[in-house]
Amino acid sequence: MSEFKYACPVCGQHIRCDSSQSGTVMDCPTCFQKIVVPQFASTDPSKLVYTAQRYVEKKPEPEPPPPAPDKPVSLAPPLIGLAVLLLVAAVAVVFVFRPASAPPATGGSPAPVNQGTNGSAVAKPKPVPKPVPELVAPPANDTNWGLNLAKVTVPAAPVVGRLRGRDFIAGRVAFQNGTLVVRAELRGALESGVIISFPGTQPEALSGHTINVTTNVAKAARVTVRWKDDSGLQKTDYEAGYALRLEFGQLANNRLPGKIYLCLPDEEKSYLMGTFNADARKPKPKN
Repeated sequence: MSEFKYACPVCGQHIRCDSSQSGTVMDCPTCFQKIVVPQFASTDPSKLVYTAQRYVEKKPEPEPPPPAPDKPVSLAPPLIGLAVLLLVAAVAVVFVFRPASAPPATGGSPAPVNQGTNGSAVAKPKPVPKPVPELVAPPANDTNWGLNLAKVTVPAAPVVGRLRGRDFIAGRVAFQNGTLVVRAELRGALESGVIISFPGTQPEALSGHTINVTTNVAKAARVTVRWKDDSGLQKTDYEAGYALRLEFGQLANNRLPGKIYLCLPDEEKSYLMGTFNADARKPKPKN
């Protein structure tokens, strides 16, 4: 079996799966639409990313209406009387010669629906869970890297990108103490991510606002990039020369939604792009 990537036909999210899942129906983790996994063709190496198809559920065809009943034929009064006499006689014969039977039970638990050959109950088979698609970063190319904000379109998908030549997928986004942190780890030390500093700014002040930083700005918000390579944990700060667009939504229930596009002027052409829902809970005060 081989792994391959395919794109959602609705939102364009790249998804990785195994070739054994070709033809199956699964939900896109970004737009939650049902899609059909494309067929993997191992003989065609030119296809790096396949395109899935949107799943359309077939509606059952309505059943034809039942035929109209035939018009009853009226019988003559003598024939009706004879039929009534025969019916009464048959009921009397059945009542007289019926075998004795025990009265039906009124209590007790009903027999199990599924039974084996020896009368024992057979457990119903458990439904097989659908395979969960895995989020993957876009292919490492220069298509998504650009320092001109006028040509930027932020996709409606989770934040992904490339940092120092390594694929990046955001695991957690938080805004606390005047800093927006986009990191790959859910918890623990930050080993891959970006920190954007807004000293003294509360999330209420950014709610519903858009921030654009172009490359010709002399000094802007400090952007810190952290990554880990063979030499250990590395860090680089930027205060100018980068392109940044932040579109914040309305703060609600300690969550600050938004969109981000960050393009850094490094040799590896690092960038981040996508939507997020940052945790904006205020930290507990220290004793």
